[in-house]
Amino acid sequence: MVAENRLHPADLILPAFVREGISEPVAISAMPGVQQHTLDTLRKAAVEAVEVGVAGIMLFGVPEDEKKDAAGTAGTDPDGILQVALREVRGEVGDDLVIMSDLCLDEYTDHGHCGVLDADGRVDNDATLERYAEMAQVQADAGAHVVGPSGMMDGQVGVIRDALDTIGKEDVSILAYTAKYSSAFYGPFREAVGSSLRGDRKTYQQDPANLRESMRELALDLDEGADMVMVKPAGPYLDVLAKVAEAVDVPVAAYQISGEYAMIEAAAERGWIDRDKAILESLLGIKRAGANMILTYWATEVARWVGRQG
Repeated sequence: MVAENRLHPADLILPAFVREGISEPVAISAMPGVQQHTLDTLRKAAVEAVEVGVAGIMLFGVPEDEKKDAAGTAGTDPDGILQVALREVRGEVGDDLVIMSDLCLDEYTDHGHCGVLDADGRVDNDATLERYAEMAQVQADAGAHVVGPSGMMDGQVGVIRDALDTIGKEDVSILAYTAKYSSAFYGPFREAVGSSLRGDRKTYQQDPANLRESMRELALDLDEGADMVMVKPAGPYLDVLAKVAEAVDVPVAAYQISGEYAMIEAAAERGWIDRDKAILESLLGIKRAGANMILTYWATEVARWVGRQG
């Protein structure tokens, strides 16, 4: 009766991976219970999410290795795996689920970085923005309700907003990855998307030591037209999440990432913690810090739990 915060299925967004060229789902070893979907199992996962009241699904495409190149062209191919998946899911569930798409080149480049590289092997911010504009347009045409630019390029929100408006997609929203930190907790995600990355992304993701930097990024994203903003990772950055939530009047998302998921699953498997209670406590802490939406790989499972409670 006196609890100040409660989880609800509509608080949750399910991140999902769809892999090209497979006939059966592929388990992700570092994320027990999570898999790379076929188009068929992805559609089923979307329907299941609708049935338990999950608010949205965030899609990540995993192309065949031979389709990766320096410019990530599979990411802007209308018949690329992510665009096909968007059409399939939109056709299956329509507007009953908010369909979001990851807007980044890292899954599609042979070097694994989030952008186009210059002659010195550094990410070229402005050349990358041109690719992001194309990606936004093909993802919107394929049926995305929301695009989520996750590459942390300067000016990306404004360029994407202009690109969407140019093709009459003013109703497609932008979920800005406003505070995306260079984190050690992304490890299992690299397996999930078949990343080709060697090295790190410290030149364009944020330093874990910094908070003021996130507030500057927040102001820029809002000025450029972000409809929603996000903090990623969630658990280690609850102070950032709380600060962002206090400062804005737009919806705030937080992404409980692969490493956060893997730690709880691994500890629970060894019998060190109570799995279900730890999952709920971790999510409740994210909501208490100010998140209106939580991206979590447990979204469908937790929606069943809290839906029954409601």
